[in-house]
Amino acid sequence: MLIYRKGSHCVFDIKYHIVWTTKYRKPILTIRRGTRIRELIREICQAHNVEILKGHVSQDHIHLFVSVPPQLSVSKLTQYLKGKTSRKLMQEDKQMGKMYWGQHFWARGYFAVSSGNITDEAITEYIKNQDEDEDKRGDDFTIVDMKK
Repeated sequence: MLIYRKGSHCVFDIKYHIVWTTKYRKPILTIRRGTRIRELIREICQAHNVEILKGHVSQDHIHLFVSVPPQLSVSKLTQYLKGKTSRKLMQEDKQMGKMYWGQHFWARGYFAVSSGNITDEAITEYIKNQDEDEDKRGDDFTIVDMKK
């Protein structure tokens, strides 16, 4: 059964799988650092009403599967996650400041994919079959004539 989340004016089920790596793909996320990163990620997600469905800290990258409210974009969430964790780790671990000069702990960019219950084909088929009087020209963006 699907469990929808509720906001003040909406009901939603928006999920993302987000992955990002350490700079130069260095395997420096030890148990101690990984535990601290996990704590920080949990704090950030709680502050922004993001529900962590699954997560994994590897030696050189992080996987997160999260449910996100509609007012928060995936790019903004990733900015919060990478920015705060990087800043806090650099402040707390002076050895990391020597390895990563310039305050850049994470590599540029990230991977994000949305997760849902239906496929792209199901959506296009649903839109295609909205009206029987559909324009038969094979156009991907049809308009229904309301005068008929």
